[in-house]
Amino acid sequence: MNSLPLSATSIQRIDARTPGFREELDRVRAKLSPAGNIVSPKGRELTLRVFGEPLTPAEVVQRICESVKTRGIAAVVEYSKQLDGAHLDPDRLRLPEDMLVQAHRSATAEFLSTVRQVRDNVLTFQRAILHRDVECEPSVGVRLSQRYVPLHRIGVCVPGGAAAYPSTVLMTVVPAQAAGVEQIAIVAPPTKFGAYNPDVLATCYELGVREVYPIGGAQAVAALAYGVAGLLPVDKIVGPGNLFVALAKKLLYGNVDIDSIAGPSEVVVIADTTTSARYVAADMLAQAEHSPGASLLVTWDESLVYRVEQAIQEQVTLLSRHELTVESLNAFGAFIIVRDPDQACEITNLLAPEHLHIACEGPRKLLSRIRNAGATFLGPFSPVAIGDYAAGPSHVLPTGGTARWAAGLSANSFLRAGSVIEYSESALREIAPYAMQLATVEGLTAHRKSIEIRLQ
Repeated sequence: MNSLPLSATSIQRIDARTPGFREELDRVRAKLSPAGNIVSPKGRELTLRVFGEPLTPAEVVQRICESVKTRGIAAVVEYSKQLDGAHLDPDRLRLPEDMLVQAHRSATAEFLSTVRQVRDNVLTFQRAILHRDVECEPSVGVRLSQRYVPLHRIGVCVPGGAAAYPSTVLMTVVPAQAAGVEQIAIVAPPTKFGAYNPDVLATCYELGVREVYPIGGAQAVAALAYGVAGLLPVDKIVGPGNLFVALAKKLLYGNVDIDSIAGPSEVVVIADTTTSARYVAADMLAQAEHSPGASLLVTWDESLVYRVEQAIQEQVTLLSRHELTVESLNAFGAFIIVRDPDQACEITNLLAPEHLHIACEGPRKLLSRIRNAGATFLGPFSPVAIGDYAAGPSHVLPTGGTARWAAGLSANSFLRAGSVIEYSESALREIAPYAMQLATVEGLTAHRKSIEIRLQ
């Protein structure tokens, strides 16, 4: 494989100790979210061929979703052929179970053992954090409770454009099963990395999932949301995907619940003089390998930047996705030099990264001062990849700064909370004057009467 030189200035440097750094930081943040209006030359050519005009990705998604809503399975089949080159049978959209059985039989014992171990790890964690029903009796004759009911049916998007992701199946399906979801439908692109990938299918079968559909992109999201012949609608859609998947989930939210609107994967590493430059380089490369993937180093040790950069140059040529990783580092990477740990925490809270690795000395001390991160990894022996694959928390996390208010996927994401209120007659008489007074002030006489009639 030909190596591409990574010069000392390829990765952007931001000196947060100088005025004006916030503008540079804002430009970095802007790269970390799907804008919905950027079209590659290949994408522009495909859009022109399929739609006859140069639509933005957001416009493409709107066109596809509206067509699936009105034309159903015919639109799904048509767009799968035009956009993915796939010839789907409208009368048999779902993959036959024999394909899953065969994939499972052909899988190595080592792979299936790994799937089972990771499933157990995820189940252990997800069941431990699961919400439980709560009941209280604040006064005599009053019983209030909060009950949690699992969603009945969900859809999972599994990527499959450039690589196969059985880990995504584990990190979405198992939390849903921990919550008690009964029906799970998986959609994946009709490719060798997606719905036709034996490792993905073997993982589905091992987890008990039997509904797999070879559709991707916006048409898959629309099919899950609206339902089409051969595919029942779902209550919630989860899982990562490309820009078109993210924009479709954004557009259809309200018709169906979603987990998040995912942008490029990202990591912020906070490091100091005690941190291994080799470890930091490996963590940054692992995130850049997603291509796109944003890799940011935040440090108050300026000499560490040079050591990390050298380590990156040494390690990157050994990677299978070398060229893509270099491109991603140059486009989305940054070395941010700060005054001290206080400013490191301040900047991290501004970035609100998907992954945060506190690799410096005393990581828990810094953790207490950082509010905004999707998943946090502490110390030199907690690489982000462990969270991606095996630890237990889901790797479906908020990106693009949305960790300021959004949380990662978990078993609790598949529970619907509902309150239960029960009053005795005497308890109603005690609280009635307050409710009736507010109803009177608001001019809602029927509300007042519905209480008053019970007191006569």
